[in-house]
Amino acid sequence: MASVFAHGELRLYLLALLESGPKHGYELMTELSDRFGGTYRPSAGTIYPRLARLEEEGLVRRSDEARKSTYELTPAGRAEVMARRADVAALEDGIAQTVRTRAQALRTDIEGSMQGLRAELAAAAQEARVRPRPAASPDPRRGESYARRVEAEALVQRFRDDVRADLRQADASSAVTELTLETLRTVLDSARRAVRGTLR
Repeated sequence: MASVFAHGELRLYLLALLESGPKHGYELMTELSDRFGGTYRPSAGTIYPRLARLEEEGLVRRSDEARKSTYELTPAGRAEVMARRADVAALEDGIAQTVRTRAQALRTDIEGSMQGLRAELAAAAQEARVRPRPAASPDPRRGESYARRVEAEALVQRFRDDVRADLRQADASSAVTELTLETLRTVLDSARRAVRGTLR
């Protein structure tokens, strides 16, 4: 806490925040966090005891509604804020400087973490490059499969060439009939299904 507010500064700043109107304790914590750009957020254990002390001093009035306590300045509290306007302004300047310092420290931490991460990634990449890779064990069936595929494709090509020659010769004498076409379609469909059945 001392690194953010000096003695008595949080007390004064709570009064200054309440000058704009009544607020719940949670709203005060949120406003404080916003003023510090999210680099600091006071806990309930920090805020509520100070609000209770301000209430005891007669500077703040608490109203309990719907299980929530609302805090607002009393005339004495408002008079103190007005009398210490210069202190509030100096406190605002101090908060701005604290935010800049914390933001810079956060940037430095992030940059350091990123540099460390980059170094670790580079080291891992280098290790992966120099690590011997296990030789892939070849599948002995691959060569046999390849030879059979080449032979099968040659058979298909030969069949295609033979049938095309027969069809062209028959077409020269107008002998390609509907039955020829249906027979070819049926045989090819049946052959394709049969061949695919062996590939599964």
